[in-house]
Order: sequence, then structure tokens, then C-alpha cells
Amino acid sequence: MRKQNKIQKKTDPFKEREAKNYSNPVPSREFIVETISNCNQPVSKNLLLNLFSIKSDEEKEAFRRRLKAMERDGQLVYYPGKKYCLPIENKIIEGTIQGHKDGIGILKKAYNDQDVLISQKQMVGLLHGDIVKVQIKAVTTRGMISCDLIEVVKFSNKPVVGRFFIEHNKKYVVSDDSRVHGEFTVIDSLHNELSLGNVVVLEITKRATKNQVAEGKVIEVLGNEQDPGIEIDIALRKFDIPYQWPKPLLKELDSIDKDTENGSNSNRIDLRNKPFITIDGEDARDFDDAVYCESKPSGGWRLWVAIADVSHYIKKYSELDKEALKRGNSVYFPQKVVPMLPELLSNGVCSLNPNVNRLSLVCEMTISKKGKLSGYKFYEGLIKSSARLTYNKVSLILDNDYKLLERYANNLPNIYHLHSLYTELKKQKEIRGALEFDTNEPKFVFNEHKKIESIETIKRNDAHKIIEECMILANVASAKFLLKNSSISGIYRVHDKPSDEKLSAFNQFLLERGLSLANHKEPKPSDYSNLNSILSSRTDKEIIQTMLLRSLKQANYQTDNIGHFGLSLNEYTHFTSPIRRYPDLIVHRLIKSIIYNDEKLKYSPDEIDYISEHCSTTERKADEATKDVAEYLKCEFISRHIGETFEGIISNVLPFGFFVRIKDFHIDGLVHVTSLKAEYFHYNDVQQKLVGEKSSKTYSLGEDIRIKVLDVNIDSRNIDFCLAHDDLEKSTVIPKKKSIREKLKDGLIPNKKLVKKNKKRS
Repeated sequence: MRKQNKIQKKTDPFKEREAKNYSNPVPSREFIVETISNCNQPVSKNLLLNLFSIKSDEEKEAFRRRLKAMERDGQLVYYPGKKYCLPIENKIIEGTIQGHKDGIGILKKAYNDQDVLISQKQMVGLLHGDIVKVQIKAVTTRGMISCDLIEVVKFSNKPVVGRFFIEHNKKYVVSDDSRVHGEFTVIDSLHNELSLGNVVVLEITKRATKNQVAEGKVIEVLGNEQDPGIEIDIALRKFDIPYQWPKPLLKELDSIDKDTENGSNSNRIDLRNKPFITIDGEDARDFDDAVYCESKPSGGWRLWVAIADVSHYIKKYSELDKEALKRGNSVYFPQKVVPMLPELLSNGVCSLNPNVNRLSLVCEMTISKKGKLSGYKFYEGLIKSSARLTYNKVSLILDNDYKLLERYANNLPNIYHLHSLYTELKKQKEIRGALEFDTNEPKFVFNEHKKIESIETIKRNDAHKIIEECMILANVASAKFLLKNSSISGIYRVHDKPSDEKLSAFNQFLLERGLSLANHKEPKPSDYSNLNSILSSRTDKEIIQTMLLRSLKQANYQTDNIGHFGLSLNEYTHFTSPIRRYPDLIVHRLIKSIIYNDEKLKYSPDEIDYISEHCSTTERKADEATKDVAEYLKCEFISRHIGETFEGIISNVLPFGFFVRIKDFHIDGLVHVTSLKAEYFHYNDVQQKLVGEKSSKTYSLGEDIRIKVLDVNIDSRNIDFCLAHDDLEKSTVIPKKKSIREKLKDGLIPNKKLVKKNKKRS
């Protein structure tokens, strides 16, 4: 209101001109543009009438005509939401559409680091993944940039994964992917026997028009919703994860040299006399790294980090190399891995399995007694891992488990040296202010049908951290080694500082909780670390840490080394996992190109740029796919608990309700505002809470709350809660009558009966 009053007092600089030209003058075009600009957001006609104190019908009509004329002349943009805003420069940009469940399209960060919105009307005939050219228009009420569609550069040919239905003799598929909006009429199928509810893959043969839905043919039947592992089959296709090996690659794989003795290299150093060990999770099958540590007589340590020599087996530009680049990384689903390399390599000759000779690229480092990296060198080595240890076993050994102490007696000096080294590395980490979270991670426990039996909590122990710090040290040494050689175009793992926008929002969030970041305008990693260190005694620790992580940017790969904000390191890359990450394989080749002065192993800046961007994308895609599978499994698990009550904590607050995380299961569900008491709730985005208009009842982020599981929709990955004390019969939520399709999705009607019913209709 203050802003409005301020504008009202301002005088139209062209008032006299308007009075001369018109018998019934209204605000000048220039003054209207200035006023809307000062509002910093789209404004309605009614608001403008109030701002300019326009009251009479004659004045209102004259003002309406002026707005229409300004819209016609391109000075204003009018939206269906009945609001006006200023146009943006007529710039044409190209981008890839990211679909949305509401039917709109988004070009992410496409214009001045802002999202560009493609309206529902313009999205007719377009799909997620299409590449388009658009003309920038204006800022919308959603805070995005609007546009006009100019042309489709390339239609995505990606098949649609969805559910097959028959209703009223009509066969159609509804996409499982919320980014793909609408239905698809099935006009053909390579499979004669299709049942209601089958999960299928549809090839699009005809795009939608204003008057007709899209058409396609079923090219694959994945099974039914209840089938074990169906969620992974869906995710592989939904997120375009390569999972089949091309024939030329398999032929090349047969001819590969599987020598594990010396790799035909006289320069390879034999380290088989050193008792290396691998330390990994219980379920690990591919072992990238092995470690060995000794104390130095002068103080400090000598650490050997031996990494699987994948680049020895996979030659640059080979079929294996092309496929590894295409995949970018291995994808780790619950109970299934889609590897970057064929298992013959990833779990076989490349994997540092115990008691067998293995080729490796070794980073040998010296560390001072204060935990600082004092020297490093790289060379090709030959090792024989003496033991395959797990995090739990090492943790028990450090806790003096008698049986394990006896079993791994030969490895104890190495383990104890590694632990003492870790203690000093941890101190250095605290000194430089690197971020570290002691989080509890959920682990799914499956039954024989590959369904979740229970959800356990895993806490990271010192064994996890020992390996983590050793790998970080080797990654730092690798980055330093590449940077020393300015002729090399390197690839680096970077993490930029937070954006001003996210930083401002996080600072506001902290202030509401009596907290603050030191140097809040330009915080250092240590400021975040110091904040994190004081949260241990707070009940809202997990929520604050979540908001802290949201305020940070995503780490990614790029050619320019700008350092790693989260780790508080000036140089960083990825060297330690070439079996499962392609950038690590590139780093290995670059290191060898320096060691042997081999130009053939180097990459051009353009190649590194492409690899960096591509692998950043495949990493995000893998994260989305694994998250999608986890959400599917969580929905399936919690659907067996509908009607039960649980203790939770409010994990997110939005205008339409709040999400609650069940403490025992780490599962989030929505309590919609319509399920609360019959009153209006105001949303406070700064304080992250909903406030009742009449009762002043609040629901705030981090608040403990007891909920009841109300409903689950596996297809949309949605879980609905209500407050445990609410009587559902008296709830303001009025359950609507469910369609056949919805009943089928909810498992209320068996598939066979529906098939018979539809056969009778036909």
C-alpha cells in the first residue's frame, strides 16, 4: 500500500499535453509505462484505476481504450490473468522444452538465467524434449518470461511410457511422465494381447492438434504395475537411460586385451608387496579404488590411492569409449545397477577384486603431520588387493571387534594409519570451513518380490569418512597436476558460490529462526560450516540443513577451474571412479598424456566443453531416474499403511498446504489446505508457515506433527496426509466419484474383470 500511495502522489509529467489533446484526458502513455515499471510485476486494470484515482465511467472507458491502444502498439502486454506488463526486447532464442503437469512448457534458464514459459495454447502439438525457437515477450505473473512460438527446430522422437486403457471402445495411453501432458490414442500395436492397466511403450505417430489428440502405436509391453522391478523399467525409458549394449561394442569387447599382469608396459610399477585394501558398501560389486597408508619416520603419512586403470582397456574413440560417453555414468537403482561399462570390465578385469592382479593408475601422496598435502606423483601400477572390507567391518575393527581383529590382523597397521590420517584431514577440513552433514540416510529392505519390506536408517561412520577424505585428497592432487600443465585442456568438478537470489531467501529464513550467516552478503564456505556446527542441539536441524542445501548451486563439470565452494577447495576434479564416471576416465587419459607426453591422449577445448556439459546432464538425469524409482517404491510401501497414523515433521510449506516427512520412514506427503479446518490460511513465504485467518493457527516449517495417511497415487508419485486428529467424515475434502481409470489405478477393480467388461461393450 505504501508503494501505491507513493505513486498516487506523483504527477503525470505529460498532464498538460493530454489535457490539450483530449476533452476527457487520462494518464499519458509514458506515465502508465513508468507506473507499471515501478510496480516490478504485472498489474491488473483495477489496480491501475486505483493508482490513478480514475472513478467516473467516462474516465474508465477512455482509460480502457488507451490500454488497448498501447497493447496494439506493443507498449504493453496483456495476459489471460487480466494483468498488464511491459514487453521485453524482441529477442529470438532456441531451447529444449521441459514439460509440466499443468500442460505448459518451460525453457529452463533460457533468458538472462530465467525460465521462459510456453503457454498451454502454444503447447498443443508440442512435447517434452522438443527443440523450439521462440521470441521473448514479457514477464508473467509466475515470474517467468513469456514468449511467442516461432518454429519447431526438432521434434523429440522419444517414445512415451504410460498406462494402457480401454474406455467406451476407445484405446489410449496415459503417460507415466508428468512432463508429458495429455492422452495418446492407440491406433496400432506390435502386441496383440493388451490388458487394461498394462505399462507400455508408445511410439508417437501423429502429434496432437487443436481438435484431435495425439496418436501412436504400442511397441513394447513392460508388464503390470504390480510386477517386480517395473518401476525401474519405467524409469529407464522415461529418463532415456541407455541400458542395452550395441552389437559393435560387444564384438569389440570380445577382442579386448584382458591382460592383468603388466599391461604391456615396462614403466608399470609393481606394488603387489603392499597390502592394499578396498572399503565399500555391503552391496558393492565394482571396486574402483584401493588404499594403502604408512606413517613416515619424520612424521606424517605416505598414502597410495590406486584406481582401476580403465583407460588401459578402453581406448579413446573406441566403441566402448563412445558408449561410456553416451551413458556418462553408472546409474544405481535399488537392487539394480545400469553400468557405464559392460560387467566383464566393471565387475571383472577393471574391478580391484581381492587376491587377483589388477592394473591401476596410482596417486602416491605425502601428507604432513598436520594433515596437509605436501607432495604427489602419478604412475601406472600393478596391485593385488589383500582384502575386500566393508564400512561396517572397518567400523567394528576400530571399535576393537575381537573376531575381526583376528581375521584381518595383517591389515590392521594399514587401517590404523588410515584412521590416524583421517583424524588430521578432518581437522584441516574444519579449518578451511568445508561443509559436512551428519545425515541419516534411508535404506530400503526388500522382500523376495522386490517390494519394500521395511525402511531402515543408515548413519555414516568413520569408515565412510576415511575413504571419502582419501578420495578427496587424490582428486585435489589430480586437479593440481592438470593445472600445472597449462597446455592441457582439463575437466574439473566445480561448485559455484550461491546466487544472490537464493542467498537473500536463505538469510530471511535464518532471521526468522534467530540465526544468521556471518558475512551474509558474500558468505564464505566457513560461514555455512559455522552455522551448520551450531545446529546439532536444535530440533529443526534437519529442516535448516535442507534449506541450506537448497540455497547452494549444483556442482557440475566444466573446463574452467573455479574451485569447489562446498568443499572449500581451490582445485578439484574427479579422478577416483573411472568405472562409473566418464569424467574420471578423461582425467586418467589427461594424466597419462602428461606422464608420457602423449598428444594423442589430449582433448581439444571444444571436446572438453561438450563432455563437461553432457556428463553434467547425464548425472542429473541419473539423479532424477533414481529419485523417481525411490518415490514409486515409497508410494507403494506407504499405500499399505493407508488409515494409519505416524509422527512427522513439516518439511516444506507452500500456499496450498504443507509437506510432512514421516520420521520413521523418511517419506513425505502433502497435507492440503482443504483438509484443514474450514477457514482461510495465509501463506508467509519468508517465515515458511501458514496462518489461519480466524483462529491464527499456524503450521510452520520444522514443526512436529502427527498425521494420518489419507491417499496414495503411484502414477503421479503423490501421497496425501491429513492431520491425525481430524475426522475425515467431517473434513472439507469431498471425495469425488472415481472413474474406471482411477479405480483401476487404485487397485479397486481387477484387470480381468475390466477386460471382460469392455469386451462385452465392444
